[in-house]
Amino acid sequence: MKLRPDTLAMTAVLAMLTALGPLSTDFYLPSLPEIVRVMETDVAGAQATLSSFLFGFAAGQIFWGPLSDRLGRKPVLLAGLGLFALATLACALAPSIGALTAARALQALGASGPIVLGRAMVRDLYDGPRAGRELARMGMIMGLVPAVAPVIGGVLQVAFGWRSTFLASLVFALGLAIVIVTVMPETLRVRSPLPLSPLAIFRGFGVLLHNRAFRVYVALTALAYAGLFAFISGSSFVLIGIYGLTPVEYGFSFGFGVLGYIAGTIIAQRLVGRRGMDGVIAIGVGCLAGGGLAMLVGVLTGLGGPAGVVVPMAIYACGVGLAMPQAQASAMMPFPDRAGAASSFNGLCQMLLSACVGLLVGHLLKNAALPLPLVMSALGVTALVLFRATRAIRTAKA
Repeated sequence: MKLRPDTLAMTAVLAMLTALGPLSTDFYLPSLPEIVRVMETDVAGAQATLSSFLFGFAAGQIFWGPLSDRLGRKPVLLAGLGLFALATLACALAPSIGALTAARALQALGASGPIVLGRAMVRDLYDGPRAGRELARMGMIMGLVPAVAPVIGGVLQVAFGWRSTFLASLVFALGLAIVIVTVMPETLRVRSPLPLSPLAIFRGFGVLLHNRAFRVYVALTALAYAGLFAFISGSSFVLIGIYGLTPVEYGFSFGFGVLGYIAGTIIAQRLVGRRGMDGVIAIGVGCLAGGGLAMLVGVLTGLGGPAGVVVPMAIYACGVGLAMPQAQASAMMPFPDRAGAASSFNGLCQMLLSACVGLLVGHLLKNAALPLPLVMSALGVTALVLFRATRAIRTAKA
């Protein structure tokens, strides 16, 4: 029995593919302070395990999509899952912060395959606003993972220590691989005739970049996710280290923020048919700017304590759920024959910017929470300004 493209089960499997990367990070977020202590490192050292993941994720974005355009989605997807599983085991056994950081980069290299191919498979199966609706629907399902993962990670941390969070990620990946082998169909209809070489891949990216609208949508995706990753990389140090939450309380707080993301994806599904993808993005970038600025006010005034960080984060995350799936779909729409490459380049820019932002937050965060909302508000406002300034380009779609 194979999954049918028009079923919720297919959407759920695609969502799980795109959730693999966030899951492998969210599980161990509550453990970061413990990793600092056990590995005898500092905040920047622990945060480097996050940024190395994003750099590995960015590197993987370069080749998984073009490979799948030529070889098919399913075999390339299984190769990525296999690499992820081996690297995750290495993370669980890592004897030092350096080894953990290196293993995280390899883990990300594998995890980038499923997320790139999940987006490309949506483009294989759907077109126009339907693709945006499916990506938002996937985002809603995927959003349940980071809502629950930090809570489970906090429980695992308290009960078994930080290594158990990586073992949980390994079990998830192996289960997903079984599903892919047994019930996932091949979605690629026509294989690309382009040769598989680094030069051909980068020439393909050049074709994509000639489209100005593509550049705008990729930038919007990168800005939205970079703000989200700023919170992912810095929130445990702010909420646990400065505001005094326990790992489990932090997990619930993080989950509350993720509820904002889920709400954004639900709203997007309802609005995209009436307002179009750009109409939904417009609301989303407003939430990005508003949430970032509200967090800045909350931290500066101390209003609400931890709630002054968590509630604005839910608003920002709602903006991510509204804007990012629609921007991703809009970026891929002009390229049905290069959906894998378009997804790869989109993810490459998204992860490179996020990795740099994560490093910045890690080095700025000492004993104050202010750097986190400063970075997030700057990214949110930039996304809003970019969207408003590029109306003519997006309307032309060229």
